[in-house]
Amino acid sequence: MWKEQTVTGKPAGFFVSTGTQGGGQETTAWTAITQLVHHGMLIVPIGYTFGAGMFKMDSIHGGSPYGAGVFAGDGSIEATETELALAEPQ
Repeated sequence: MWKEQTVTGKPAGFFVSTGTQGGGQETTAWTAITQLVHHGMLIVPIGYTFGAGMFKMDSIHGGSPYGAGVFAGDGSIEATETELALAEPQ
């Protein structure tokens, strides 16, 4: 794909999953941006388009301005309603 430049100029974003709250959701997306840049892709972050939902403090949820995310724990935890709602605009 890189040789033929088939993804150059294409939009791309991130959905991340980490095992814990300190799992590095922002760092994971930020680090992966370099791969999109290498391919000439257009980075489309979610930003703060989710509004106040991004800052909900009544439940634990993943996601950041860099992209939607979930806290999966050991893999047995399903995405919360907030996490699913955050992924929708992305």
